[in-house]
Amino acid sequence: MTSKTDKQTTQDDDVRTAVREAYGARAREVAAQAPGERAAGVKSRFYETADGMPETVVSYGCGNPVAIAGLQPGETVIDLGSGAGLDCFLSAQQVGPTGHVIGIDMTDDMLALAEQNRAKVGATNVEFRRGVIEALPVDDASVDVIISNCVINLSTDKDAVFREAFRILRPGGRFQVSDVVLRRPVSDAERADLDLWSGCKSGALLHDDYEARLRAAGFEDIDIAVAGDLYDETGAAWASALISARRPGGASAGMPWLKGGKFIEFLAPAGLDTAACCDVDGEGCC
Repeated sequence: MTSKTDKQTTQDDDVRTAVREAYGARAREVAAQAPGERAAGVKSRFYETADGMPETVVSYGCGNPVAIAGLQPGETVIDLGSGAGLDCFLSAQQVGPTGHVIGIDMTDDMLALAEQNRAKVGATNVEFRRGVIEALPVDDASVDVIISNCVINLSTDKDAVFREAFRILRPGGRFQVSDVVLRRPVSDAERADLDLWSGCKSGALLHDDYEARLRAAGFEDIDIAVAGDLYDETGAAWASALISARRPGGASAGMPWLKGGKFIEFLAPAGLDTAACCDVDGEGCC
């Protein structure tokens, strides 16, 4: 295996620092009771089951992974990049008191906000752990379902993320996430733009590359549903996607995936504060 060069390592560190700073700033804004239009809009328009959640339980995602995960009572769920905890709390309602939900995040301000929200919600079957999604603080083969909402694109080492996801899933375990995929390759300048990285754009994978990397990690039954026309290169390079895959084994192999949830389509320039979103039918921009 080829080791990373010093330049690559520096670039990876720069991206991770930019992402941590961007989301740390959002967490502090929310803690100060100023969640912003983007975060409030995502929750109100794409999370019909989030009624009654405190205002500080926000989302900066690109979809609703809980809507496609088909969670069952007693399951163990991991949320990669759990942020303020919305997907964790909704998952906790579905897996019930015999289930367990673990949120993983690398940003201290987000973890602090999530803990505050956990106390507000009273979610006793949820815990949050500090960690990076390329090296998860989770035991081997201990998880039934992995969810994530617009986070994997932020990683500079997707192969490590997929290997870790495969490692922690039990045989037959499900990987069901919302993420961003590319309609076309992005330029070197776009890849180097840290604002585009932290805005969930420049780090995204092409549709076929996403599938190939999941398959190389060992996953099967891969399904990637993309908002709009995947091959429409006249518009934005980025599209939101609902992505499902399984670790081989178990009784569910080859079973069709639950279809549900709304897509969020990126329409505006980079930046979490200005990134507008619409559902796939083009209605109700948030």
